[in-house]
Amino acid sequence: MYQIDNNNIVISEQADFDIEDVLECGQCFHFTKLQDKDYELIAFGKYLHVKQDLSENKIYLYDTTEDDFLNIWIKYFDLEKDYAQIKEHIINCDDRLRNAIEEKKGIRILKQDFFETLISFIISQNKQIPHIKAIVHNLSMKYGDEIKLSDGTIRYSFPTLEQLNNVTVDELRECKCGFRAPYIRDAVDKVYAGEITESILKTMSVDEARNKLMEIKGVGEKVANCTLLFGLGFNNVFPVDVWMKRIMENMYFGEDTKKEIIEKFALKKYGEYAGYAQQYLFFYGREKGIGK
Repeated sequence: MYQIDNNNIVISEQADFDIEDVLECGQCFHFTKLQDKDYELIAFGKYLHVKQDLSENKIYLYDTTEDDFLNIWIKYFDLEKDYAQIKEHIINCDDRLRNAIEEKKGIRILKQDFFETLISFIISQNKQIPHIKAIVHNLSMKYGDEIKLSDGTIRYSFPTLEQLNNVTVDELRECKCGFRAPYIRDAVDKVYAGEITESILKTMSVDEARNKLMEIKGVGEKVANCTLLFGLGFNNVFPVDVWMKRIMENMYFGEDTKKEIIEKFALKKYGEYAGYAQQYLFFYGREKGIGK
């Protein structure tokens, strides 16, 4: 349920949503925390200031239109999906996830732009989240479009495929991309040439799409799976990085276990909602230091 208040959208009684859980769980990087439950973010070339008041059970989307709310932000925040049913399914699969789900109950999987997600997770390799965000900001400020806010300040959208197409490896390194610069360049080349596109990948099975993404230089299973989950809507993937490996070993295996075995186990255990289970486990386990 929502209402329009001047140039703001006010959402009331939205269940299973916490803006901090959504943005801080490692699935996106183009946002800034202003205050508690108060963020600004940029997606699909649009700026959004979003604030949540838990006491009133209201979410405020400032300086946005109803058209953008209906056509961009509802889908982006996955507001029409029944997360209560998803949580029930996961807990039925394994009641040990109950604590993780109850503590991080406001997580939702964002529906992000494919190209931005691909490049962002290539950047994410061997980087902490603050560093990833800094590189995303550098690329956006240098090659993205200016977004002028109502107070006159400027923000920058993530660069489009076309805007990155003529950027050299050395120029990418100037944005602090490091060893990832040639990987980004190869990703841009393959997407621009039409070899790897959102429309092509969405016609494929999970395994086919993953293998196709891994044709990009430097893209392994983890980056491919994150792109599938967060940028293409494949919810039955289970990205395994160092944190997830430790969490799953701690919960299920009790010993050093190959990532491939962990992923296969998770897909069998959580089924079509493996990606959601991964998000609850990742955020909860990272904050609790499980397996650290």
